[in-house]
Amino acid sequence: MLLQNLLLYGDKYYIRVNEENDTVFYFFDYDVRSADINMVFQHFHTFFELCIPLCPNAVHFIEGIPYEVTAFDIVGISPNKLHKTQYPPGRPCKRLIIQFNMPPQTAGLSNEYEQLLAVFDRPVPIFRFDPELQKHLYRKLNDIYQLAPKKDPMRDLMIHQKFVEFLILLYLNADNNIYSNAVELTDMEKKVYAVAGYIHAHYPEELSLDLLAREFCISPSYLSHRFKQVTGFSVTDYIQMTRIRNVQALLVNTRIPITEVSAPCGFNCFSQFNRVFRKHIGMSPSLYRKQHQLPHPDTGNL
Repeated sequence: MLLQNLLLYGDKYYIRVNEENDTVFYFFDYDVRSADINMVFQHFHTFFELCIPLCPNAVHFIEGIPYEVTAFDIVGISPNKLHKTQYPPGRPCKRLIIQFNMPPQTAGLSNEYEQLLAVFDRPVPIFRFDPELQKHLYRKLNDIYQLAPKKDPMRDLMIHQKFVEFLILLYLNADNNIYSNAVELTDMEKKVYAVAGYIHAHYPEELSLDLLAREFCISPSYLSHRFKQVTGFSVTDYIQMTRIRNVQALLVNTRIPITEVSAPCGFNCFSQFNRVFRKHIGMSPSLYRKQHQLPHPDTGNL
C-alpha cells in the first residue's frame, strides 16, 4: 500500500538484517500504535532509531521535551538518548520505526559515516521537508521495502546501500529542514517541561524539589503539584528514573564496575542506588547487566 503517494507500507511487516548487537544492523518495523499503549516513561536504545509517524498530531518526547510531529516527519534518535512517542486518542496510528547500527568509521572513508550519523545530534533532530524532497527521500525507503522479500545473495548489501543513500540525502538537505515545533503549551506547562529538560541536563548533579523550585522561581508545593499533573511523575521519581536510565546505558555499554556506575549518574550512596534501581527496574544492577550487556562493550565511559 502506498501512503499519500510517498511511502510503501504494510501492517505488521518488518525487515531485519542481522541482530541489534551486530556492527551493521537494520530493523524496519511497519506497524500501528495507539494512545492506550503510550509509554509511561522515556526509554533508550543502544542503536540509532528513526521514527516516521504516518498520522497527524503525535507528540515525541526527547530528553523530556515534547515535540509535535505529523505524517512523514523524520525523528532521529541517537543511541542512549531518552525518548518516547505519545499517540493521540482515536484510531491507531500507522508508523515506521527504523532501528540501525553502522560503524562510525570505515577503512578508507575517513569520517564520512561519522558525519552522516552526527545529523541526529542536532539540538532538534526532527526533519520536515517540502513534498518534492520527501518523494526523493522516501523513494530510497520504498526501494528497501521492495528489495526485502527477494531471495537475492546481495539483498542485505543492497538494503545497506539504499539506506546509506537515504542518510546521505538527509545529510545533504539538513539545512532545508522546515520543521518547527507546534506544541501549544500553557506557561506552566512550558515551565514544567523546562524543569524536565533541566533534570535531563543536570542529572549527575545534586537535584531536589527545593533546588529546582529556587532555580525556576516557583514554590516547591506548586511545582510538585504541577509537575505531577503534567508529567504523571513526582519530581523525585522523575529525577530517579532519569538517573536510572543513564545507569542502564552504562551497564549495557561499558565494563565499568557496578560499584562505580552510580556516582557519575547522580547517586551519592551505593545502597540507595541499589534500592532505587530495584524499585524501578525490578531486578538488581548485576542481573540487569548480565541479561542486557552487549557482547563487545567499550571499556570506558559513554
